[in-house]
Amino acid sequence: MSQKYTVTAALPYANGPLHLGHVAGVYLPADIFVRFLRLKNEDVAFVCGSDEHGAAITLRAKKEGTTPQAIVDKYHGINKKAFSDFDISFDIYTRTSTDLHKKTAQDYFKVLNDKGSFIKKTTEQYYDEEFNQFLADRYITGTCPSCSKEGAYGDQCEKCGSDLSPTDLINPISTLSGKTPTLKETSHWFLPMDQHEAWLKEWIKEGTFEGKQLHNPKDWRNQVNGQCMSWIDGGLHPRAMTRDLDWGVKVPVEGADGKVLYVWLDAPIGYISATKEWAEKNNKDWKEYWTGDSKLVHFIGKDNIVFHAIIFPILLKEHGGFVLPDNVPAYEFLNLEGDKFSTSRNWAVWLHEFMEANPDKKDELKYVLTSIAPESKDAEFTWKEFQARINNELADVLGNFVNRAVVLSNKYFEGKVPSRGELTDVDTDVLAQLKTYPEKIEKLIRAYKLREAQAEAMNLARLGNKYLAETEPWKLAKTDMARVETIMNIALQITANLTIAFQPFLPQKASTIAEFLGLDLLKWDSLGSDALLADGHQLNKPSILISKIEDKFVEEQIATLEASKLANVETTFEPQKDETSFDDFMKMDIRVGEIISAEKVKKANKLLKLTVDTGLDKRTVVSGIAEHYSPEEVIGKKVSILMNLAPRKIRGVESQGMILMAENDKGELSFISPEKNFGAGGEIR
Repeated sequence: MSQKYTVTAALPYANGPLHLGHVAGVYLPADIFVRFLRLKNEDVAFVCGSDEHGAAITLRAKKEGTTPQAIVDKYHGINKKAFSDFDISFDIYTRTSTDLHKKTAQDYFKVLNDKGSFIKKTTEQYYDEEFNQFLADRYITGTCPSCSKEGAYGDQCEKCGSDLSPTDLINPISTLSGKTPTLKETSHWFLPMDQHEAWLKEWIKEGTFEGKQLHNPKDWRNQVNGQCMSWIDGGLHPRAMTRDLDWGVKVPVEGADGKVLYVWLDAPIGYISATKEWAEKNNKDWKEYWTGDSKLVHFIGKDNIVFHAIIFPILLKEHGGFVLPDNVPAYEFLNLEGDKFSTSRNWAVWLHEFMEANPDKKDELKYVLTSIAPESKDAEFTWKEFQARINNELADVLGNFVNRAVVLSNKYFEGKVPSRGELTDVDTDVLAQLKTYPEKIEKLIRAYKLREAQAEAMNLARLGNKYLAETEPWKLAKTDMARVETIMNIALQITANLTIAFQPFLPQKASTIAEFLGLDLLKWDSLGSDALLADGHQLNKPSILISKIEDKFVEEQIATLEASKLANVETTFEPQKDETSFDDFMKMDIRVGEIISAEKVKKANKLLKLTVDTGLDKRTVVSGIAEHYSPEEVIGKKVSILMNLAPRKIRGVESQGMILMAENDKGELSFISPEKNFGAGGEIR
């Protein structure tokens, strides 16, 4: 019976398109691993889908002035098509908005809740007074207390990897209003992670769980073990598994109105619901892929390590009946042309755009990304290296050898595989080396060293090139055709082996080479054989396997990047608001006013009650400037006041207008005052 595997690729947030950094660090390596397992006749469920919940979705919706549903529908479609165009061979690519997923997630929560796996407690949580809502972790940024990096999120610092709570942040800021939030009581269901430290430490460090050896900890990457043990040694803390949001999977218990499941409970359960959906469509039992001796492998980026190697394993163990991850091959980050990939600055190569413009270069892109894969440290993608690797390796090594082998066979033997005669020491040595490649490549793939594994596949092509260069059949054809027959037979056998060795890495090119040979694609157990092509087998006419990349292509790609960088200057300021009409602008009555008295509003640290001489009257305005100005400082200040704003009560005081303020990138406020000594009442237009 074949080994069952469940291979997951991190569910991408459906709040934006995928760039090459995402592809190199998650989806391509997962696809290579799965293609290899299929070649080995292993039983694999390769699952993924759009993560359509969480704060990131709602933040994008607010930024674009639309709904979360519109955002997820848009980017689910874009990313699903991009994966298809790039030939990522998911068994299923679904989404966490399906009814099946919602039910699966809610049922999972109820099982854990009924077992007492959660602690319900009331805590103080940040609240945005301006937007009247509690702030989830990703709605809050601030300075990391561990490494002092600004812009750390309320759940994790992406620079140092520290596990954070929003209240840990220094100078917290709401990403909704840009203001300092207040603390307000709310109740949530917490996962007491601190109660799981002992077994987690044993499982991660020793690979054992409940007396059973589950995995070899030496097979796990150093950055995975290191980050997990850093968290555990620093002391795990209870983490809320619910959030005060209106977008997500509703918490299915009484007393949870207005609450949804935390995205890092919701999303990993998406792997289970995706497996269920796939199994139902293919008449399989999904449980066979999550229980017993099945192997669970998570391909992720390094920023998701603790969620897959600590939090999700706790959830799996608490539910009971599920296997724990066999491996979590996490990747470091890929940089681009000397800089980090940046969505905000549009400094990226977007997968969907690349595939739309270059549908014939999917395997070329796969080859380069695997060659530079950030398996153990950050790596860098440059268009010059893209060109060099394709031209100097794919074209000059693989393409050159395949072309020589097939073209010479067509030229000398009318495209029929010649018979092999007496072998020389050179022939014997080459055939002996050929037989070593299955074990070398397989060992590397199973160790998740895909970069080295692909290099070994390329070394097989190098072996073929070296063999032809040493034997020079084009010269021997003038004097010893019997020897040429043997040489070309061996060269064609190596070529046939390349169709197997490259199937996990370059599936399109492997198929094309097989078409040149008139050969069906073979399974992994045929790799290393020197008898894949029978004597007299008819070959086909070859075409160009790898086209070289011209300088013009590289120049165009770099120019496109530079243009996008200039057009998208990185800024901490909010983007421009939606366009308004001139007529609407003219409806606003903005005048010069003079503050003649000021006092603090009771029980409101941010508010001042101002009396403003507008030149037309003296009116009361409540303004949120008390953290920037004292009452004494503002008296006598000339200000800009919006006169015809509808009155509204703020903390019991009716405000009859709005003082307009300027704000810098540090959140500091300043009055907008006339340059000249204008009196109150002058219009601003």
